[in-house]
Amino acid sequence: MGGCFSKPKPEKEVDGLSPNGKASPFADCRPNGALGHGSEEDSTPLPLYHKPRDYVEASVCHVKDLENGQMREVDLGSGRALLIKEHGEFSAMAHKCPHYGAPLVKGVLSKGHVRCPWHGACFHIATGDIEDFPGLDSLPTFQVRVEKDKVIIRANKQALQSQKRSKPMARCSAVINSNSGFSHVVIIGAGPAGLVCAETLRQEGFTDRIVLCTMDRHPPYDRPKLSKSLDNTAEQLRLRSTEFLQDHDIELLTEKEVVAVDVKTRSVTFEDGVRMEYRKLFIATGSKPKPMNYKGKEVKNVFHLRTPEDANSIARLASNKNAVIVGTSFVGMEVAAALTDKAHSVSVIGIETVPFKKALGEKVGKAIMKLFEANRVKFYMLNEVSEMVGHHGQLKEVVLKSGKVLRADVCVIGAGSVPATDFLRQSSVHVDSKGFITVNKMMQTNCDGVFAGGDVVMFPFLPRNNKRVNIPHWQMAHVHGRVAALGMMDRATEIKTVPYFWSAMFGKTIRYAGYGDGFDDVIIQGDLDELRFVAFYTRGEEVVAVASMNYDPIVSRVAEVLGSGKTIKKRDVEMLARLGKTGDISWLIDKGAQ
Repeated sequence: MGGCFSKPKPEKEVDGLSPNGKASPFADCRPNGALGHGSEEDSTPLPLYHKPRDYVEASVCHVKDLENGQMREVDLGSGRALLIKEHGEFSAMAHKCPHYGAPLVKGVLSKGHVRCPWHGACFHIATGDIEDFPGLDSLPTFQVRVEKDKVIIRANKQALQSQKRSKPMARCSAVINSNSGFSHVVIIGAGPAGLVCAETLRQEGFTDRIVLCTMDRHPPYDRPKLSKSLDNTAEQLRLRSTEFLQDHDIELLTEKEVVAVDVKTRSVTFEDGVRMEYRKLFIATGSKPKPMNYKGKEVKNVFHLRTPEDANSIARLASNKNAVIVGTSFVGMEVAAALTDKAHSVSVIGIETVPFKKALGEKVGKAIMKLFEANRVKFYMLNEVSEMVGHHGQLKEVVLKSGKVLRADVCVIGAGSVPATDFLRQSSVHVDSKGFITVNKMMQTNCDGVFAGGDVVMFPFLPRNNKRVNIPHWQMAHVHGRVAALGMMDRATEIKTVPYFWSAMFGKTIRYAGYGDGFDDVIIQGDLDELRFVAFYTRGEEVVAVASMNYDPIVSRVAEVLGSGKTIKKRDVEMLARLGKTGDISWLIDKGAQ
């Protein structure tokens, strides 16, 4: 690929106070930088275009107020910052996670980075760079100095208000012609994997053409929020605006479906017949709803929740009416929860007697099921359904074998998904019997120049001895996008991240970290009836995953321990359970520091 993937000289940030380090988000974190007592960084004069009034400076505490390994949220007058002390040195950066605004002071500080208490994203304390996902943005960092035992922070007012920053990106040096049938990089799918891939390429200095195409009509948006809050618009959910993408020379093609890939000619063909050649291809098409047989498929009030328009229609049709949810997936259950304060009735028809049984275990599943029942949600089994009856293009009712009739003014199918890879069936890209694309550690397929990531792949997972697995998490898709981008630039990077997902229902959040597939035991600490618990999932003698409600930041702490390569033994968890030390994470802190 010649020089088009070479890295130019790094761009200088406008702030000058938030250096953009290059520590890999999947390698061991660098120790705290030179932001300590009177470092050279602190004494660097401001560029001439900075105005003193753009900055605020404040004494925030005594030097002895913080012990090593402690964090404190401090007020600078024009905004708040996170003050950190590690290895005797102070650092300061934005105090909110740019993903969903979690207070980082409640997160986990370890080995030069802070892990978000809500969803596990990591940020380097010296640079503010995002080192693990989810999320797209990094954090601004601020100057810290010590004078007469007082800790003083100097910060840009705008950075204090925004609480986030984007990494510098290269621009495209090629002459862009949108009618051209050639792109150096074509990315199919504008979800987190595709978007992170495009942004990583630009962050790492790629200066040729990038085309990001999607079947959707909208710029990239936060799909997990669709099922949790049905009233959001695409504008409210957007991850990046069209202006942002244009500013960084990432071409977005909306409502463009790829129907074929030809690896011999290195080209993709769109549904409208347009053909585009590529040098590198990244496939991140995600999943599609699992097909389900029922009468009257053309009815207008049955939905597979895929778009903001779907979510808005579901909310509108369910208002004071009767809603039926088919399937007890996380999406289906989140929709059911979201409809309870809108609909007259909500009925859930599941394949299993207990929701989430396979993912979270029967005990946790039953506890969550009780929460739904307390909110007037009725549960039925799919094998109890006799027929779904439609009339004049509308589903009207679901008839059970017992004769009971469930009114259905709106129906949502949430019975699982399958990879959206049908367009690859005639290509040379290897797809397994279930439709998943197999990739190596760099997210590369069996075909030269073709990479894939997100829900569609089976990839080698280090904690399972590089066994190929499919982990359809929003967070994991971000990781795949970055690894694939680095792979395209011949910078092989191993995935060291710990899978992390979350689900929100009735104002309560389940957090989960690890890979618990095939767990053989669950150790519960806390009170399931009160939905204040920690569940440790074990295989043999090791903890492989953890889930919790109302015990932050224990899931992020477990992710930190597992991410450091340490193991958590089943016997340790069982001992704490016997001692009644629910939520005591001091032993995990010690383990993580080893």
